[in-house]
Amino acid sequence: MQTAPVWLLLRFDTKKLTMGKNTNFSGQPIFNQLIKFIDKTEIRKIAKAHCSERYVKKFSTYNHLIVMLFVAFEGYHSIREVILGLLANAHKLSHLGLSYLVRRSTFSEANQRRHSEVFGAIYMSVYRNHSRFLTDSRLSDADLKRLYVMDSTTLSLFRDILRGVGRTPKEGKKKGGIKAHTIIKASENVPCLIRYSEAAKHDHMFLNEVLSLASGSIITFDKGYVDYAQYEAFTKKKIWYVTRLKDNAIYEARKEFDIPDNADSGVLKDEEIILRYGEKKKELHHARRIAYWDSENKRLFEFITNNFELSAEKIALIYKKRWQIELLFKQLKQNFPLKYFLGDNENAIEIQIWAAMLANLLITLVRSRVKRSWSFSNLVSVIRQQLMNYINVYGFLENPEGSWRSIINENKLDYKNSLFPEMQGAYF
Repeated sequence: MQTAPVWLLLRFDTKKLTMGKNTNFSGQPIFNQLIKFIDKTEIRKIAKAHCSERYVKKFSTYNHLIVMLFVAFEGYHSIREVILGLLANAHKLSHLGLSYLVRRSTFSEANQRRHSEVFGAIYMSVYRNHSRFLTDSRLSDADLKRLYVMDSTTLSLFRDILRGVGRTPKEGKKKGGIKAHTIIKASENVPCLIRYSEAAKHDHMFLNEVLSLASGSIITFDKGYVDYAQYEAFTKKKIWYVTRLKDNAIYEARKEFDIPDNADSGVLKDEEIILRYGEKKKELHHARRIAYWDSENKRLFEFITNNFELSAEKIALIYKKRWQIELLFKQLKQNFPLKYFLGDNENAIEIQIWAAMLANLLITLVRSRVKRSWSFSNLVSVIRQQLMNYINVYGFLENPEGSWRSIINENKLDYKNSLFPEMQGAYF
């Protein structure tokens, strides 16, 4: 087949890049469309409140945030990779509001010096401004709409920056670790509260954060958070908890409740119990114990709660929703694997985790605006591959096949009166 001269190929590509009225392309890279959820005015306020611009000449808080999001989306493993990636896209960085290409030494210093709380505040700002778009309309039950789920996940560190959990092995070597304590709303599936600690810190130390929830809220967590004193504090504030009773728990049975005839067949027992705590076990916490047989998994569960109004099967359903946060942790670790860190200090590590959390939130917001059903991993894959390309992310995600067909049709029109009709479709 006769090939067209180089000047014609260049002319053709230039024509495509001008995009014209084609709705499949955008005047901004996908990355820029993602960060439109971030309010620059809010960032300036947060930076001022935390004094994060003190002694800074060029590498501002906003620039730092954008570079860290670039790291999270692209999955870079080292500062050298980050700088090379930015250099490869230098002609597009102005779209992101970057007029300064950071040096490796400046980037490394900023990760150590600029406090990670700044990035946590930015995450919470984006969450508060857009959380209304995250609510799952399928959760029609009023009880599930006020349900929160709490758990923690540990990230192992190859350097002993933070103490790891458990005893030190005989050879004297043990990985450090950082633990992310997280609360999510069951209707949103993104973290609404996050705290970090060394992996060796016990989970129950995080329970006091629950007291910030509104009265009438319901929270579920696993039995690793056992602390009867905190459970009593929840009761006084009318925050209802659902968890499992520890196997070695000692309690006093007080009153057994009748199980309704129409109750789930898995409900075996429903009773009031007393749990003792404090000095000499003089303090009392009144709770409700429910024994439930899960026929699907052939397993007996013992739930405890301070709510005496909800049905026993509703309590079992609430605890089942706890699995939602495990899926979130799996989603984060699969799509934003935090195995390589850009700094060897606690602050740099926390900044990188916040960036991954924010990247996860931004993609979740995009997903909430697209009617077409996408698995999260496929969505991340598409955005990661096309991050700096000029594609209308919403138009493409709604109908990727239609976008391809419209480009083919435009190509046919371009070559309708061409001297080289055989070239039609050669570039797709």
